[in-house]
Amino acid sequence: MTVAAPRLPLAALSTDHLMDAPLDELLAEFRVDVSVIPADAGFTGGTYVRDDGSVLFVRPAGRPEAEWEMLARAMLGRLLRVPMPDLPEPYQLTVIADH
Repeated sequence: MTVAAPRLPLAALSTDHLMDAPLDELLAEFRVDVSVIPADAGFTGGTYVRDDGSVLFVRPAGRPEAEWEMLARAMLGRLLRVPMPDLPEPYQLTVIADH
């Protein structure tokens, strides 16, 4: 996951909001594009901040909806630097580059 300072609204930066808002609305609120791709079984998602500050989440096809909900919220929290609950084992977020 690439983490940078994206150009996102600051109005709703709270753990409660990121945990409770419907995911589709949350992604729209923060202008996050989602691309679904075929991927290896071990890949559970990724984040990329483009040069223009826009955000892309990569969602692997065929993974459980509950898993995507959890990981998308965790990725958004990390990206926005909002404190979020720890992910359950075996999940973890890995920062590949932090600009």
